Amino acid sequence: MKKKDNNYISIGESRKIRKYNIKQMRYYEKLKRRKCNESEYIATMRDENNIVEIEDLKTCFFTDNGTVTSVNGVTFDIPKNKIVGIVGESGCGKSVTSLSIMQLVQAPQGQIVGGSIRMNTDQLGYDENGKKLCYDIAKMPTSATYKIRGKDITMIFQEPMTSLNPVFTIGYQLDEVSFLLDPGMSKEKAKEYSIELLKKVGISMPEHTYKSYPHELSGGMRQRVMIAMALAGHPKLIIADEPTTALDVTIQAQILELLRDIQKRENCSVMLITHDLGVIAEMADEVVVMYAGRIIEKGTVREIFHNPLHPYTIGLQKSKPLVTSNSNEPLYSIPGQVPNPINLPDHCYFRNRCERCIDKCSGAYPPQIKVSDTHYVSCYLYDKEEKEDGTNAN
Repeated sequence: MKKKDNNYISIGESRKIRKYNIKQMRYYEKLKRRKCNESEYIATMRDENNIVEIEDLKTCFFTDNGTVTSVNGVTFDIPKNKIVGIVGESGCGKSVTSLSIMQLVQAPQGQIVGGSIRMNTDQLGYDENGKKLCYDIAKMPTSATYKIRGKDITMIFQEPMTSLNPVFTIGYQLDEVSFLLDPGMSKEKAKEYSIELLKKVGISMPEHTYKSYPHELSGGMRQRVMIAMALAGHPKLIIADEPTTALDVTIQAQILELLRDIQKRENCSVMLITHDLGVIAEMADEVVVMYAGRIIEKGTVREIFHNPLHPYTIGLQKSKPLVTSNSNEPLYSIPGQVPNPINLPDHCYFRNRCERCIDKCSGAYPPQIKVSDTHYVSCYLYDKEEKEDGTNAN
Protein backbone atom coordinates (compact mmCIF):
# COMPACT_ATOMS: atom_id res chain seq x y z
CA MET A 1 0.00 0.00 0.00
CA LYS A 2 1.33 3.42 -1.00
CA LYS A 3 2.24 5.61 1.96
CA LYS A 4 0.25 8.83 2.25
CA ASP A 5 2.29 11.99 1.68
CA ASN A 6 1.78 14.22 4.73
CA ASN A 7 2.88 17.31 2.77
CA TYR A 8 -0.41 17.37 0.88
CA ILE A 9 -4.03 17.72 2.00
CA SER A 10 -7.14 16.27 0.40
CA ILE A 11 -9.88 18.37 -1.22
CA GLY A 12 -12.15 17.55 1.73
CA GLU A 13 -9.55 18.72 4.24
CA SER A 14 -9.00 21.89 2.22
CA ARG A 15 -12.72 22.65 2.32
CA LYS A 16 -12.83 22.18 6.10
CA ILE A 17 -9.83 24.47 6.54
CA ARG A 18 -11.37 27.08 4.25
CA LYS A 19 -14.70 26.98 6.12
CA TYR A 20 -12.98 27.36 9.50
CA ASN A 21 -10.70 30.16 8.27
CA ILE A 22 -13.63 32.11 6.78
CA LYS A 23 -15.23 32.07 10.24
CA GLN A 24 -11.98 33.32 11.77
CA MET A 25 -11.64 36.12 9.22
CA ARG A 26 -15.22 37.26 9.80
CA TYR A 27 -14.66 37.27 13.56
CA TYR A 28 -11.54 39.47 13.38
CA GLU A 29 -13.05 41.75 10.72
CA LYS A 30 -16.09 42.26 12.96
CA LEU A 31 -13.76 43.21 15.83
CA LYS A 32 -12.02 45.81 13.65
CA ARG A 33 -15.33 47.32 12.49
CA ARG A 34 -16.85 47.50 15.97
CA LYS A 35 -17.95 50.74 17.59
CA CYS A 36 -16.52 50.96 21.07
CA ASN A 37 -15.50 53.28 23.86
CA GLU A 38 -11.92 54.57 23.78
CA SER A 39 -11.26 52.88 27.13
CA GLU A 40 -11.29 49.47 25.36
CA TYR A 41 -7.97 50.18 23.64
CA ILE A 42 -6.23 52.38 26.20
CA ALA A 43 -3.37 50.74 28.13
CA THR A 44 -0.34 51.87 30.16
CA MET A 45 3.30 52.00 29.10
CA ARG A 46 5.72 49.74 30.94
CA ASP A 47 8.43 52.38 30.40
CA GLU A 48 7.49 55.86 29.20
CA ASN A 49 10.96 56.23 27.64
CA ASN A 50 9.74 53.86 24.90
CA ILE A 51 7.79 55.06 21.88
CA VAL A 52 6.39 51.60 21.12
CA GLU A 53 6.22 48.43 23.23
CA ILE A 54 5.36 45.29 21.27
CA GLU A 55 4.45 42.32 23.44
CA ASP A 56 3.68 38.75 22.31
CA LEU A 57 2.41 39.98 18.92
CA LYS A 58 0.85 37.32 16.72
CA THR A 59 -0.27 37.99 13.13
CA CYS A 60 -1.73 35.26 10.91
CA PHE A 61 -2.88 34.83 7.32
CA PHE A 62 -5.88 32.55 6.86
CA THR A 63 -5.55 30.62 3.57
CA ASP A 64 -7.40 27.71 1.96
CA ASN A 65 -4.45 25.43 2.79
CA GLY A 66 -4.08 26.44 6.42
CA THR A 67 -3.12 29.29 8.74
CA VAL A 68 0.22 30.99 8.09
CA THR A 69 1.68 32.38 11.31
CA SER A 70 3.82 35.22 9.95
CA VAL A 71 4.51 36.87 13.30
CA ASN A 72 4.62 34.51 16.26
CA GLY A 73 4.98 35.93 19.78
CA VAL A 74 7.20 38.88 18.88
CA THR A 75 8.26 41.11 21.81
CA PHE A 76 10.56 44.15 21.66
CA ASP A 77 10.65 47.88 22.47
CA ILE A 78 11.44 50.94 20.36
CA PRO A 79 12.99 53.55 22.71
CA LYS A 80 12.69 57.30 22.19
CA ASN A 81 15.21 58.90 19.79
CA LYS A 82 16.71 55.54 18.78
CA ILE A 83 17.06 53.62 15.52
CA VAL A 84 15.99 49.99 15.91
CA GLY A 85 17.01 47.69 13.06
CA ILE A 86 14.94 44.61 12.17
CA VAL A 87 16.95 42.11 10.15
CA GLY A 88 16.32 38.65 8.71
CA GLU A 89 15.80 36.67 5.52
CA SER A 90 12.90 37.32 3.16
CA GLY A 91 9.70 35.91 4.65
CA CYS A 92 10.89 36.06 8.28
CA GLY A 93 8.03 38.38 9.29
CA LYS A 94 9.80 41.72 9.60
CA SER A 95 7.56 43.56 7.10
CA VAL A 96 4.39 41.98 8.53
CA THR A 97 5.50 43.20 11.97
CA SER A 98 5.74 46.76 10.63
CA LEU A 99 2.36 46.49 8.88
CA SER A 100 0.86 45.20 12.13
CA ILE A 101 2.10 48.30 13.95
CA MET A 102 0.39 50.46 11.32
CA GLN A 103 -2.65 48.12 11.30
CA LEU A 104 -2.19 47.78 7.52
CA VAL A 105 -1.97 43.97 7.29
CA GLN A 106 -3.74 42.83 4.12
CA ALA A 107 -7.30 41.98 5.13
CA PRO A 108 -9.40 39.91 5.30
CA GLN A 109 -6.79 37.10 5.12
CA GLY A 110 -4.24 38.88 7.30
CA GLN A 111 -5.25 39.55 10.90
CA ILE A 112 -3.63 40.50 14.22
CA VAL A 113 -4.82 37.64 16.44
CA GLY A 114 -2.99 38.30 19.70
CA GLY A 115 -0.61 40.44 21.72
CA SER A 116 -0.36 44.17 22.21
CA ILE A 117 1.23 47.15 20.43
CA ARG A 118 1.42 49.99 22.93
CA MET A 119 1.96 53.39 21.29
CA ASN A 120 3.17 56.26 23.48
CA THR A 121 1.26 59.42 22.56
CA ASP A 122 0.93 62.98 23.86
CA GLN A 123 -2.84 62.76 23.29
CA LEU A 124 -3.24 60.90 26.61
CA GLY A 125 -1.99 61.75 30.10
CA TYR A 126 -1.30 59.57 33.14
CA ASP A 127 -3.49 57.24 35.19
CA GLU A 128 -4.15 57.53 38.94
CA ASN A 129 -0.97 55.49 39.65
CA GLY A 130 1.21 57.88 37.65
CA LYS A 131 1.69 55.50 34.71
CA LYS A 132 1.72 56.86 31.15
CA LEU A 133 -1.46 56.09 29.24
CA CYS A 134 -1.14 54.85 25.66
CA TYR A 135 -3.10 53.37 22.77
CA ASP A 136 -2.99 49.61 22.18
CA ILE A 137 -3.01 49.52 18.36
CA ALA A 138 -3.68 45.75 18.30
CA LYS A 139 -7.04 46.34 20.01
CA MET A 140 -8.02 49.48 18.10
CA PRO A 141 -10.99 49.39 15.70
CA THR A 142 -9.97 50.52 12.19
CA SER A 143 -11.98 53.74 12.50
CA ALA A 144 -9.82 54.85 15.46
CA THR A 145 -6.43 54.41 13.77
CA TYR A 146 -6.66 57.97 12.36
CA LYS A 147 -5.73 59.13 15.88
CA ILE A 148 -2.16 57.89 15.50
CA ARG A 149 -1.56 56.94 11.85
CA GLY A 150 0.20 59.75 9.97
CA LYS A 151 0.56 61.74 13.21
CA ASP A 152 2.39 59.75 15.88
CA ILE A 153 3.52 57.03 13.48
CA THR A 154 4.27 56.99 9.73
CA MET A 155 5.75 54.56 7.22
CA ILE A 156 8.15 54.78 4.26
CA PHE A 157 7.70 51.90 1.80
CA GLN A 158 10.46 50.28 -0.25
CA GLU A 159 9.12 51.11 -3.74
CA PRO A 160 8.07 54.78 -4.01
CA MET A 161 6.77 54.42 -7.57
CA THR A 162 3.98 52.11 -6.41
CA SER A 163 3.24 54.35 -3.40
CA LEU A 164 2.88 57.58 -5.40
CA ASN A 165 -0.11 58.10 -7.69
CA PRO A 166 1.22 58.52 -11.27
CA VAL A 167 -1.68 60.75 -12.45
CA PHE A 168 -1.25 63.47 -9.79
CA THR A 169 1.60 65.91 -9.26
CA ILE A 170 3.93 65.64 -6.28
CA GLY A 171 2.49 68.89 -4.94
CA TYR A 172 -1.09 67.65 -5.13
CA GLN A 173 -0.19 64.49 -3.20
CA LEU A 174 1.82 66.35 -0.55
CA ASP A 175 -0.99 68.89 -0.10
CA GLU A 176 -3.46 66.03 0.33
CA VAL A 177 -1.47 64.78 3.33
CA SER A 178 -1.61 68.25 4.89
CA PHE A 179 -5.38 68.47 4.38
CA LEU A 180 -5.87 65.05 6.01
CA LEU A 181 -3.83 66.10 9.04
CA ASP A 182 -5.38 69.58 9.23
CA PRO A 183 -8.73 69.83 7.35
CA GLY A 184 -8.90 73.58 8.00
CA MET A 185 -5.61 74.39 6.25
CA SER A 186 -5.81 76.73 3.24
CA LYS A 187 -4.43 75.78 -0.19
CA GLU A 188 -1.75 78.49 0.05
CA LYS A 189 -0.58 77.27 3.46
CA ALA A 190 -0.58 73.65 2.26
CA LYS A 191 1.59 74.54 -0.75
CA GLU A 192 3.97 76.54 1.42
CA TYR A 193 4.27 73.63 3.88
CA SER A 194 4.77 71.07 1.07
CA ILE A 195 7.64 73.10 -0.42
CA GLU A 196 9.15 73.44 3.06
CA LEU A 197 9.00 69.63 3.47
CA LEU A 198 10.70 69.11 0.08
CA LYS A 199 13.50 71.46 1.18
CA LYS A 200 13.81 69.56 4.45
CA VAL A 201 14.56 66.28 2.62
CA GLY A 202 17.31 67.85 0.51
CA ILE A 203 15.50 68.49 -2.80
CA SER A 204 17.38 71.39 -4.43
CA MET A 205 14.53 72.72 -6.61
CA PRO A 206 11.43 72.18 -4.46
CA GLU A 207 9.15 74.52 -6.46
CA HIS A 208 9.92 72.60 -9.67
CA THR A 209 9.52 69.22 -7.95
CA TYR A 210 6.19 70.40 -6.48
CA LYS A 211 4.81 70.72 -10.04
CA SER A 212 6.35 67.46 -11.32
CA TYR A 213 4.76 64.03 -11.78
CA PRO A 214 6.30 60.92 -10.16
CA HIS A 215 7.59 59.50 -13.48
CA GLU A 216 9.61 62.69 -14.04
CA LEU A 217 11.71 62.04 -10.94
CA SER A 218 14.51 59.56 -10.30
CA GLY A 219 14.12 56.72 -7.79
CA GLY A 220 16.11 58.61 -5.16
CA MET A 221 14.02 61.78 -5.63
CA ARG A 222 10.79 59.79 -5.34
CA GLN A 223 12.01 58.24 -2.10
CA ARG A 224 12.83 61.72 -0.77
CA VAL A 225 9.24 62.74 -1.57
CA MET A 226 7.97 59.72 0.40
CA ILE A 227 10.14 60.75 3.35
CA ALA A 228 8.73 64.30 3.08
CA MET A 229 5.20 62.85 3.28
CA ALA A 230 6.18 60.83 6.33
CA LEU A 231 7.45 63.99 8.07
CA ALA A 232 4.28 66.01 7.44
CA GLY A 233 2.64 65.05 10.75
CA HIS A 234 5.80 65.42 12.91
CA PRO A 235 5.74 61.71 13.85
CA LYS A 236 7.32 60.15 16.93
CA LEU A 237 8.11 56.96 15.00
CA ILE A 238 9.06 56.50 11.35
CA ILE A 239 8.92 52.93 10.02
CA ALA A 240 11.27 52.52 7.06
CA ASP A 241 10.55 49.23 5.28
CA GLU A 242 13.66 48.54 3.17
CA PRO A 243 13.68 52.16 1.92
CA THR A 244 16.82 51.72 -0.20
CA THR A 245 16.23 48.30 -1.82
CA ALA A 246 15.25 49.69 -5.24
CA LEU A 247 18.08 52.28 -5.31
CA ASP A 248 21.70 52.11 -6.46
CA VAL A 249 24.52 52.14 -3.92
CA THR A 250 25.34 55.87 -4.18
CA ILE A 251 21.72 57.00 -3.75
CA GLN A 252 21.26 54.38 -1.02
CA ALA A 253 24.01 56.03 1.04
CA GLN A 254 22.41 59.46 0.57
CA ILE A 255 18.96 58.25 1.67
CA LEU A 256 20.40 56.52 4.74
CA GLU A 257 22.32 59.68 5.66
CA LEU A 258 19.10 61.68 5.21
CA LEU A 259 17.19 59.28 7.49
CA ARG A 260 19.83 59.57 10.20
CA ASP A 261 19.86 63.37 9.90
CA ILE A 262 16.04 63.53 10.12
CA GLN A 263 15.98 61.22 13.15
CA LYS A 264 18.33 63.56 15.02
CA ARG A 265 16.73 66.79 13.79
CA GLU A 266 13.13 65.74 14.46
CA ASN A 267 13.94 63.89 17.74
CA CYS A 268 12.00 60.85 16.56
CA SER A 269 12.60 57.10 16.54
CA VAL A 270 13.14 54.98 13.43
CA MET A 271 12.27 51.32 12.92
CA LEU A 272 14.55 50.30 10.04
CA ILE A 273 13.68 47.06 8.25
CA THR A 274 16.29 45.51 5.96
CA HIS A 275 18.05 42.28 5.02
CA ASP A 276 21.32 44.20 4.53
CA LEU A 277 23.59 43.71 7.55
CA GLY A 278 25.85 46.55 6.40
CA VAL A 279 22.96 49.02 6.59
CA ILE A 280 22.05 47.78 10.09
CA ALA A 281 25.67 48.07 11.30
CA GLU A 282 25.91 51.63 10.01
CA MET A 283 22.50 52.93 11.09
CA ALA A 284 21.02 51.07 14.06
CA ASP A 285 21.41 51.60 17.80
CA GLU A 286 19.61 48.35 18.64
CA VAL A 287 19.06 45.24 16.52
CA VAL A 288 16.30 42.62 16.39
CA VAL A 289 17.04 39.41 14.43
CA MET A 290 13.98 37.52 13.16
CA TYR A 291 13.63 34.00 11.82
CA ALA A 292 10.40 32.27 10.69
CA GLY A 293 8.17 34.77 12.47
CA ARG A 294 10.05 34.78 15.80
CA ILE A 295 12.76 36.91 17.37
CA ILE A 296 15.80 34.70 17.86
CA GLU A 297 18.20 37.37 19.14
CA LYS A 298 18.14 41.06 20.09
CA GLY A 299 20.63 43.48 21.58
CA THR A 300 22.67 46.60 20.92
CA VAL A 301 24.32 46.89 17.51
CA ARG A 302 27.71 46.25 19.14
CA GLU A 303 26.49 43.08 20.88
CA ILE A 304 24.92 41.64 17.73
CA PHE A 305 27.90 42.35 15.46
CA HIS A 306 30.80 41.80 17.88
CA ASN A 307 29.28 39.02 19.99
CA PRO A 308 26.57 37.21 17.97
CA LEU A 309 25.25 34.20 19.88
CA HIS A 310 22.45 32.47 17.97
CA PRO A 311 23.75 30.10 15.25
CA TYR A 312 21.42 31.81 12.75
CA THR A 313 22.84 35.28 13.52
CA ILE A 314 26.35 33.86 13.17
CA GLY A 315 25.36 32.25 9.85
CA LEU A 316 23.93 35.53 8.56
CA GLN A 317 27.19 37.32 9.29
CA LYS A 318 29.27 34.55 7.71
CA SER A 319 27.22 34.82 4.51
CA LYS A 320 28.01 38.53 4.13
CA PRO A 321 30.57 39.20 1.35
CA LEU A 322 33.71 41.05 2.47
CA VAL A 323 36.12 43.22 0.48
CA THR A 324 38.99 41.06 1.75
CA SER A 325 37.31 37.79 0.66
CA ASN A 326 38.97 35.57 -1.95
CA SER A 327 36.94 35.94 -5.16
CA ASN A 328 37.52 32.27 -6.00
CA GLU A 329 35.94 31.06 -2.76
CA PRO A 330 32.16 30.47 -2.79
CA LEU A 331 30.08 32.56 -0.39
CA TYR A 332 28.88 30.78 2.73
CA SER A 333 25.19 29.88 2.76
CA ILE A 334 23.15 28.48 5.65
CA PRO A 335 22.22 24.87 4.77
CA GLY A 336 18.62 23.63 4.65
CA GLN A 337 15.33 25.49 4.34
CA VAL A 338 13.00 27.58 6.50
CA PRO A 339 10.18 25.44 8.00
CA ASN A 340 6.73 25.48 6.42
CA PRO A 341 4.89 28.46 8.01
CA ILE A 342 1.57 26.57 7.81
CA ASN A 343 2.92 23.60 9.77
CA LEU A 344 5.54 24.97 12.17
CA PRO A 345 7.23 22.48 14.53
CA ASP A 346 7.04 22.65 18.33
CA HIS A 347 10.83 22.55 18.64
CA CYS A 348 13.36 25.24 17.65
CA TYR A 349 12.59 26.36 14.08
CA PHE A 350 16.31 26.46 13.23
CA ARG A 351 17.09 22.95 14.52
CA ASN A 352 17.26 21.20 11.13
CA ARG A 353 19.68 23.83 9.76
CA CYS A 354 21.81 24.29 12.87
CA GLU A 355 25.41 23.07 12.94
CA ARG A 356 25.46 23.17 16.77
CA CYS A 357 22.18 21.35 17.43
CA ILE A 358 21.93 19.50 20.78
CA ASP A 359 19.42 16.94 22.13
CA LYS A 360 17.34 19.56 23.95
CA CYS A 361 16.68 21.39 20.65
CA SER A 362 14.18 18.64 19.76
CA GLY A 363 12.00 19.52 22.76
CA ALA A 364 9.98 22.67 23.39
CA TYR A 365 10.80 25.91 21.59
CA PRO A 366 13.67 27.61 23.49
CA PRO A 367 12.70 30.50 25.79
CA GLN A 368 14.29 33.93 25.53
CA ILE A 369 17.48 33.80 27.61
CA LYS A 370 18.91 36.98 29.14
CA VAL A 371 22.65 37.23 28.47
CA SER A 372 23.02 40.85 29.63
CA ASP A 373 20.71 43.76 30.43
CA THR A 374 20.36 44.47 26.70
CA HIS A 375 21.22 41.13 25.05
CA TYR A 376 18.70 38.28 24.68
CA VAL A 377 18.86 35.03 22.68
CA SER A 378 16.45 32.13 22.11
CA CYS A 379 18.86 29.19 22.10
CA TYR A 380 19.46 26.29 24.50
CA LEU A 381 23.23 26.63 24.02
CA TYR A 382 23.11 29.57 26.44
CA ASP A 383 20.77 27.99 28.97
CA LYS A 384 22.60 27.76 32.33
CA GLU A 385 20.95 24.43 33.15
CA GLU A 386 22.04 23.04 29.79
CA LYS A 387 25.64 24.12 30.36
CA GLU A 388 25.65 22.47 33.77
CA ASP A 389 24.30 19.22 32.24
CA GLY A 390 27.12 19.23 29.72
CA THR A 391 24.95 17.73 26.97
CA ASN A 392 27.01 17.04 23.85
CA ALA A 393 26.21 18.56 20.49
CA ASN A 394 25.03 16.23 17.75
